[in-house]
Amino acid sequence: MEDLQEFKRYKIGQAAKAVGVKTYVLRFWEGEFDELEPIRTDSGQRLYTEEHLELIREIKHLLYDDGLTIDGAKKKLNSRENSSILREVRDELLEIKRLLKR
Repeated sequence: MEDLQEFKRYKIGQAAKAVGVKTYVLRFWEGEFDELEPIRTDSGQRLYTEEHLELIREIKHLLYDDGLTIDGAKKKLNSRENSSILREVRDELLEIKRLLKR
């Protein structure tokens, strides 16, 4: 069942309702946050995935709960992304080190 969630798509109204913001807020955030790029149908309709909803919730938390500005939220998201990449590189290097010790 979890695999099906991967393919679930939400129209902008459904996505907005799911995260508790207005549709115009999502459209505005799309212009501000490069990471937030919904799928577009041939007719131009926006479709959001579960990953998009997670990102929107994170943005909402940073702006509304943490009180960050748009620029502050962008920096926080970028640092989180960079941290994740560094963690992956570290794990890969540790695996290589382990293999070399054999």
